[in-house]
Amino acid sequence: MLYQAYQFQDDFLAPMRDLARRLQLMSSTLFFGAGSDMGRHAAAALELMSRFKITHERPEFEIASVTIGNRDVPISVETALDLPFGRLLHFVADVDTPRPRVLVVAPLSGHFATLLRGTVQTLLKDHDVYITDWANARDVSTAAGRFGMDDYVDYIIRFLEEIGPRGHILAVCQPCVQALVAVAIMSEAKNPATPRTMTLMAGPVDTRESPTKVNELAVSKPLSWFKSELITGVPMGFPGSGRRVYPGFLQLVAFMSMNMERHVEAHRKLYRHLASGETAEANKIKHFYDEYFAVLDMTEEFYIETIDRVFQRAELASGTYTHHGRKVDPNHIHATALLTVEGGRDDICGLGQTSAAHDLCHSLRPHLRRHHLQANVGHYGVFSGRRWEKEIYPVVRNMILAME
Repeated sequence: MLYQAYQFQDDFLAPMRDLARRLQLMSSTLFFGAGSDMGRHAAAALELMSRFKITHERPEFEIASVTIGNRDVPISVETALDLPFGRLLHFVADVDTPRPRVLVVAPLSGHFATLLRGTVQTLLKDHDVYITDWANARDVSTAAGRFGMDDYVDYIIRFLEEIGPRGHILAVCQPCVQALVAVAIMSEAKNPATPRTMTLMAGPVDTRESPTKVNELAVSKPLSWFKSELITGVPMGFPGSGRRVYPGFLQLVAFMSMNMERHVEAHRKLYRHLASGETAEANKIKHFYDEYFAVLDMTEEFYIETIDRVFQRAELASGTYTHHGRKVDPNHIHATALLTVEGGRDDICGLGQTSAAHDLCHSLRPHLRRHHLQANVGHYGVFSGRRWEKEIYPVVRNMILAME
């Protein structure tokens, strides 16, 4: 009944949010003029009330153009491949010169791929970019079957094959494990679409290294607890009705609880900016939380297998990982250059968890491997923001360029 209770509460609050929006529009007459101190504070409070919601709809990427060289180039988004649990999106730049093709593997961890908007926008300056656009499990009919970790790896391989030979792969956070597995499988099979480079950013390759609160929570309970307390059925009224899922709103609450003071302070700042008429500053905060409060559900099997195989048993790092029953050996990776990136202040994926990939890929020669530690960033700073764009991205770009 967990999901049903959440949906009931959301439906109950919807009219109140709508009323707050209507009152906000009328605040100039209700509170003695929009320019008055009382009017500004009332409008700010009403806007915060109207924004008190979680959405399950993917936002748009909103990347209309990118500066390439010395001109602004229009960008269009096309669906290169459409599968039940995810699409392969292609950001098409209006340029004639061929550019390195990069598959960005977005995490399936409660948020939509649009969380990587900044990552994609930066990559587009020099690359032909594709991204995994994972579906919200509550919108996928039960007729589509299950979607577990093996299926996730299958999707990555299928997407790389769609992109074609001499591509590159960049995985952010959770899918670093699956990306490494996919490249190992493709390398062993001598698949022509095996990527030339593999960039793993802030991912849990070996969660036994520098455990964080996220890691400790994942190993603090038996799998039976996660199944009984966190897994629920999708209610009636959605395409995936009856599918067992880990709801995205629970993942959001878990993430927020780790840094609740920071989120409360951010909304205090938003209130002050709105009340002071500081539109640009307020829009930055609103834009972030519009994205942060857009959540998706994960299938039961994918979530439980991730807890079990990545966090509790660390199968890949311990050498016991199998794909459809067959053992996976990263030593088959001979020609794919490896770059790992970590943030020195990352409180989600601790130091050493991503760089552990180098210990698994013994067959790679020294010139095909590199590790980059960005000492002054947290988890999100590894793939978004000023440090990503100015200091981390050049390392990624140079690795890809060297293997072209």
